[in-house]
Amino acid sequence: MNIQRPPQQITLFDLDQTLLPIDSDREWGNFLVKLGVVDRHIYESENERFYKEYVGGVLDINEFLAFALKPLAAHPMKTLLSWRSQFIKEVIQPCLRPEALDLVSMHISKGDLCCVVTATNSFVTRPIVDLFHIPHLVATEPELKEDPSGLVFTGKVKGLPNFQQGKVFNVKNWLNGLGYDLSTFSQSTFYTDSMNDLPLLEIVSNPIATNPDLRLKNLAIERSWQMINLFQ
Repeated sequence: MNIQRPPQQITLFDLDQTLLPIDSDREWGNFLVKLGVVDRHIYESENERFYKEYVGGVLDINEFLAFALKPLAAHPMKTLLSWRSQFIKEVIQPCLRPEALDLVSMHISKGDLCCVVTATNSFVTRPIVDLFHIPHLVATEPELKEDPSGLVFTGKVKGLPNFQQGKVFNVKNWLNGLGYDLSTFSQSTFYTDSMNDLPLLEIVSNPIATNPDLRLKNLAIERSWQMINLFQ
């Protein structure tokens, strides 16, 4: 019997401002404004408010998701998929950086179990993660329902938002589904730019502050964590 052994190492990546030099959630909102499918004045103002609250560590994730997921529920899936393809081509692909692609490729070539762990919803992020050839994604999951036209978004979240402590909960659930936990691996690495990810940084064996915000940079110095900057 050929028993497949688990990978020796696991590598987790935040997405926005970590592998990408932009915030994909924020840019998706800006893209919807550009398309004219949301009210420009209201949406731009709220989008910026929520982004500043996120950076400052005071974001109410449930309030934000009620705002961010509302446009998904307002339009048919076929339309959303068309907009998303345009978004990936016009906004995301020009922001792919060789330094980030090479970093991911290095971990994949080593045989690490690789996963993106992001607070941004999976509708926006799944095709982005595919561009990095990363097989696994743990993200905030928008709730879906069946109606006569097929699957549609409800505007609500399925499960726990993948934010702060929620990332720890969801990563553990994902690993349990594979038959693993963090102790399965000889080394666990997490790359992130944000102090919001402190709960997950504190449970891996190799936390790496990547393009860190000021709060995370100061903590990384204090705790002698490795720091890298992919985007100069």
